[in-house]
Amino acid sequence: MQEPTPLPTEHPLQRPLLTPEEREAINRGRWFAGLSPSLRHDIFRLGTVTRYSHGEMFMRQGELAQYWFTCASGAIRFRRTSPAGRQVTLAYVEPGIWVGEAEVLHCGPNTYDGQAHGRATVLSVAEKVFRQLLREHSEFGEALLSLQARRMRFLYWMMEDMATLPLRARLAKQLLHLMRRFGPRHARPGEELPLGIVLVQDELAQLLGCSRQRVNVELKAMERDGTIRNGPRGIVVLNLARMEAIAQQEDA
Repeated sequence: MQEPTPLPTEHPLQRPLLTPEEREAINRGRWFAGLSPSLRHDIFRLGTVTRYSHGEMFMRQGELAQYWFTCASGAIRFRRTSPAGRQVTLAYVEPGIWVGEAEVLHCGPNTYDGQAHGRATVLSVAEKVFRQLLREHSEFGEALLSLQARRMRFLYWMMEDMATLPLRARLAKQLLHLMRRFGPRHARPGEELPLGIVLVQDELAQLLGCSRQRVNVELKAMERDGTIRNGPRGIVVLNLARMEAIAQQEDA
């Protein structure tokens, strides 16, 4: 059996700490904000902070799951590799989103890779600590059920989109999804809206389960009609209303 990938440390004698901005980013997460102050305090107190460079892997598909974690800054990319070697991106996760509880509770292998997208900070809670929190905080179990229910609803929406929407609509929905999670928190009506995360066309194609060429065709069509601008710093939404209309189109 392959040994699990250890979480790297920045210095053997010094435990990294969250910055005030990173701590606030986690606290802004809607699910985490609903926990009691004492539970949030213990998660921060018992968690381990690790910082990663762009592309660095911190968990691998098939290895024993050992951590429950959240992104504190930057972004995390989750992907799976099929038996035939095809890679599919499952999601890009913003700060404040918690992941990995199902694998830790199941005591099984990771079902996906976790990789830093850009420079990223991760707050991780070891499996033994995770179970300690379950014992010491009666609310924690119910809160985890609520977290799983949210994920299931999102999964159903994704399955419905795959079955009913053409690629252009699915691309528009993904761009809106990313913009609302990584883009500006406050924007004036009519203002240009940067996506907030830079993805190349291959990465968008993996996220949508299609070829890079098809993504290129749809992006160029959106550029021609003035919906987006695709520049060196990533995609910028120029016309939010048009993008939202494209996302609702069920006709190919």
